[in-house]
Amino acid sequence: MKKKNKNKNNLISISPPAPPASSLPSLPEPPVPVKIYPNSYTCKAQILSENKNKSGIYMWKNSINDKRYIGSSENLKRRFREYFNNNYLLNNNYMAICCALIKHGYSHFSLSILEYCSPEKCLIREKHYWDLLPHEYNIEKEPGAPFSGRKHYDETKIILSDAKKGITRENNPMYGKNHSEETKKIMSDAKKGQQRLKRAGRPSQQIEVTDIKNNITTSYDSIGEAARALNLTNFNIIRNYILRNQQKPYKGRYTFTKK
Repeated sequence: MKKKNKNKNNLISISPPAPPASSLPSLPEPPVPVKIYPNSYTCKAQILSENKNKSGIYMWKNSINDKRYIGSSENLKRRFREYFNNNYLLNNNYMAICCALIKHGYSHFSLSILEYCSPEKCLIREKHYWDLLPHEYNIEKEPGAPFSGRKHYDETKIILSDAKKGITRENNPMYGKNHSEETKKIMSDAKKGQQRLKRAGRPSQQIEVTDIKNNITTSYDSIGEAARALNLTNFNIIRNYILRNQQKPYKGRYTFTKK
């Protein structure tokens, strides 16, 4: 309905009607995931079987604090197998998502497939979802960039120390506190992993990855660790780059050197 207003000269002016609600700008709708696994612990087998030979964007969400992690992979099944490997979590405890999985357990995380896409589009689509959704567990500045400013969290240090040394003294910060069953399993697997490492022969090759786009150099304890940080499913890409003494940046962006 048009509204009549009188000015100081007693002239009547008619204001235009308000625009209909449908014409007002609206916020973008949150994306609807392709698949949602509400409990990653009980859905583990389903997660691995349904994502074989697929690439795409995924999201972990903590049911306790609603914090999220958004990632992508050219091989989703392989990536998820890494997340379900307790030694992987401990070896990559500079990643906030790994610390959170150790602390809260898989049963408190849902896993969503935001979309499936071709491998060459993974990083582009991951950045798209970074712009749409909160992702508190992502510590990188942009998708695919090597992790910088690695940070070991106090609770993870305690778990690592317990696993390596078997400490149960009262001066241990976790003395008198109960670990969850999942955390106990992580500690047990880590201790077994340390025993295997003692029997292992050749040590891992430490390397440096330089991102020439952002002028950032990051050190890694092994080629495998660097490959995972860069979302590379084939570790030989880095190994061959070093063996052949290549100078041309990989994908026009990364160079690899031995420490």
